[in-house]
Amino acid sequence: MHTIAYLGPPGTFSEEAAMAYTGGQASYLPLASIPAVVTAIETGAADRGLLPIENLLEGSVNFTLDLLIHETQLQIAGEIVIPIRQYLVAREGLRLPDIKVLYGHPQSLGQCRKFVERCLPGVATIASLSNSAAPAEAMADERPAAAISTLRAAEITGAHILARDIADTLGNVTRFISLGRQDAALTGDDKTSFCFAFTEDRAGTLVEALQALALEQINMTKLESRPAREVLGKYIFLVDINGHRSEPHVARALEQIAAQSGMFKVFGSYPRWQSQ
Repeated sequence: MHTIAYLGPPGTFSEEAAMAYTGGQASYLPLASIPAVVTAIETGAADRGLLPIENLLEGSVNFTLDLLIHETQLQIAGEIVIPIRQYLVAREGLRLPDIKVLYGHPQSLGQCRKFVERCLPGVATIASLSNSAAPAEAMADERPAAAISTLRAAEITGAHILARDIADTLGNVTRFISLGRQDAALTGDDKTSFCFAFTEDRAGTLVEALQALALEQINMTKLESRPAREVLGKYIFLVDINGHRSEPHVARALEQIAAQSGMFKVFGSYPRWQSQ
């Protein structure tokens, strides 16, 4: 059975993603940080790792992007998108008017601001380290306490659900990538992720490089930049495209971009996630 590392502790959205990606058919290894997940795969402590890379509301997870660019040769072998549903939970018997303290991860508290202001006015909020720590802390608090939680964390802690889908924006999702020592084989419905940077700063360099994709009729689904960490104002460009790097037209385009770049790195080719 494969061992899948993820950003723990159990009960986080990362665990939900790991379980959804493998269908529950794996051994799961919760770790304390995103770099720890990468190290676990590199050292053989885990076969794969699931890392968040993009959220609908918050955008890209820069920590994951920087690791891919600068610190690892691991490859993206897959992706999965999961819904981010927020729940208000508490001990059995507590009702909304009883609540005096609310625990939550800072990001979750921000995403559920309207619910908190309208349904829990005047309640003291306490920041938790994770969405799974919050319900555990609320359950251990002697005061009438509630927490913003994942469904999985509520199940683990035995917390009672007071309200469902309390986020200001419904439909929020996070994309996770599966990292391994190799990327995936060609399926016919794939994505390729890569990055590149230029040694020369002049007008038109980015357009010239990306023109290779247009000439091969390759659809670019994402383009963003990250600081190169060398000189202020120098950037690394990150790109997602449709197609597998082993396909001739994709290989030609990547070769042309690499030839025009001072730095070029393919993160991997992998099956494109499709909503059910």
